[in-house]
Amino acid sequence: MTATVKAKQHFEKYAELIVRTGVNVQKGQEVFLAGASIEIADLVRVIVAKAYEAGASNVHVDWMDETVSRLKYEHADESTLSRFPAWETLKRNTFVENGAAFISITSSSPDLLKGIPSGKISAYQKAAGAGLKEFRQAVQADKVSWTVVAAAGSEWAKKVFPNLPAEEAVERLWSAIFDSVRLHTADPVQEWVKHNETLHSKAEILNKLRFKSLHYTAPGTDLTVELHEKHIWVGAGSTNQDGLDFMANMPTEEVFSVPLKTGTNGYVSSTKPLSYGGNIIDRFKLTFKDGRIIKAEAEEGEEILQKLVEIDEGSHYLGEVALVPHYSPISESGILFYNTLFDENASNHFAIGSGYAFNVEGGKTMSAEELEAHGVNASITHNDFMIGSADMDIDGIQHDGTVVPVFRKGNWAI
Repeated sequence: MTATVKAKQHFEKYAELIVRTGVNVQKGQEVFLAGASIEIADLVRVIVAKAYEAGASNVHVDWMDETVSRLKYEHADESTLSRFPAWETLKRNTFVENGAAFISITSSSPDLLKGIPSGKISAYQKAAGAGLKEFRQAVQADKVSWTVVAAAGSEWAKKVFPNLPAEEAVERLWSAIFDSVRLHTADPVQEWVKHNETLHSKAEILNKLRFKSLHYTAPGTDLTVELHEKHIWVGAGSTNQDGLDFMANMPTEEVFSVPLKTGTNGYVSSTKPLSYGGNIIDRFKLTFKDGRIIKAEAEEGEEILQKLVEIDEGSHYLGEVALVPHYSPISESGILFYNTLFDENASNHFAIGSGYAFNVEGGKTMSAEELEAHGVNASITHNDFMIGSADMDIDGIQHDGTVVPVFRKGNWAI
């Protein structure tokens, strides 16, 4: 059970939004669709149809099956999981070279790999991170149009709504997904135009203030994050190297920028579970000194968290700082999604790992080496984790020492 009759009635409208607003498919353009679980095949087929209607020349679908994915982890050894196929690397890089639009669909169970040894998960994450390095750099520099969207997988739905019958849980999750992308409005495309303008207005205010650092305080959190000298705050819509607009995440409620790699000090506590590598990491605390994570503790999934931090040198540092008001639509829904696409848009968050090139002046045209030389963190991973709450205050400290309230009690103060 993956889509009720009621949910399927909205697939045409949802697919249209993904193709037109999400990646803005152009005539003659290729489309690469990843994360296409066979469980959500009905939606995938509608997206493919809409992409061809928009003029796509070729739509490639990377199908996957959760059961098969878990079986590989159960039976393959670490040496196998440590080898990322060269043809997978070539495939994505070729689509990047051809200027394709990339659609990624998240629908898997947050507990897909529960019980799998952490060494196996870490081995694959390292291999995939290295194998997809060029692809990730292209995405983080906005060289291509890309978007991440969601579909209601049955196991995910049961995790989110454990007390509901299976079919009702799936229906509730579909409805929550549609609400989050404004699909139930009269004109979703126009609603996204307005939403884009709102987030960009906040980014403009922050860019004018030119903070040297941000100071976060909340229960379990006292953290100072120095921002990159030439940081840029962005939100919602982006523009690729060909000047075409796209919406990287749907939903999105964040305004985000890049920290200085060596400028984070103090400690921060999570406020929502992190779904990573098919496992849940929850109630965790990270301690930083001169940008580097020097201690990682968790009440649930501590070994997985420590493996995440140890992926490479860059995974010991932050690559993104993002501001999201506590009273954002997803937060106000009261739903814990156990999925970063949603939970990061209900909470202030950071990302462990690589930073985005477009968050630095001139960064889109810099090489990876130039970005690193400019203090932007480099890593084969990028993982967001949630730290916001109704109890969080954030102060912006300007270069002359002036303190400006940015958040009070979890919400915008500017």
